[in-house]
Amino acid sequence: MIDLHCHLLPGIDDGPDTLEQALELARIAVANGITHSVLTPHIHPGRYENDAASIQAELKTFRAALEAENIPLQLGFAGEVRLSAEIPMMIEQGQIPFYGELDGYHVFLLELPHSHVPPGSDKLVEWLLQRNIRPMIAHPERNKDIMRKPDKIQPFIELDCLFQLTAGSVAGDFGEAAQNTARLILETGKVSVLASDAHNALYRPPRLDHGRDAAAEIVGSDAAHELVFDRPRQLIQNQFADLRNGDHLD
Repeated sequence: MIDLHCHLLPGIDDGPDTLEQALELARIAVANGITHSVLTPHIHPGRYENDAASIQAELKTFRAALEAENIPLQLGFAGEVRLSAEIPMMIEQGQIPFYGELDGYHVFLLELPHSHVPPGSDKLVEWLLQRNIRPMIAHPERNKDIMRKPDKIQPFIELDCLFQLTAGSVAGDFGEAAQNTARLILETGKVSVLASDAHNALYRPPRLDHGRDAAAEIVGSDAAHELVFDRPRQLIQNQFADLRNGDHLD
């Protein structure tokens, strides 16, 4: 399986604090059947001042640590970009890392505030689309506005955004409201990927299997498999030679 949203890099956001904790998360991911993890540290101006260059430097160090520990997890990187007024400037300055390209668009992970959907969010998406950039909305099922009124997601559907659900939400780890909202979004057929959004070993581990299995009850096993392998692979195969060459078939 391929995990497109996880916080495994130590010491740069609210993920693991130490290298030892980060290595533990990588071991959990491998044990869960995850072969490729795309690391997505928070990019949140004023809180987590990460960017493409700094994340890539941390990735290099972590990749070397995995090799030293013989942990067979392949790593790529992007970022979880909080919706903010700084995004256009960061795009223009090359500070936002993309997953890759899909259908002629560059794709990055866009996080809404947890509390609400800010007015004008659709205008930012329109600005991005005009520049051949398509956002993938991170965990919309956990946004309080969308949980209260699922139709709040409709403008993003109409703009053909991609959507990433948290595997744990589908499995019920984040409560009934998030689970019900995740199921409603799954039923639209617009979900692009399931991802772990892993932060720590105890409460937010890098697991995809339980979310995949829960999704299979809604959309069927073949479609659920696509959410944790085929569709993620399309987005990030440029980052992994073995995925481009078709070495991994499941």
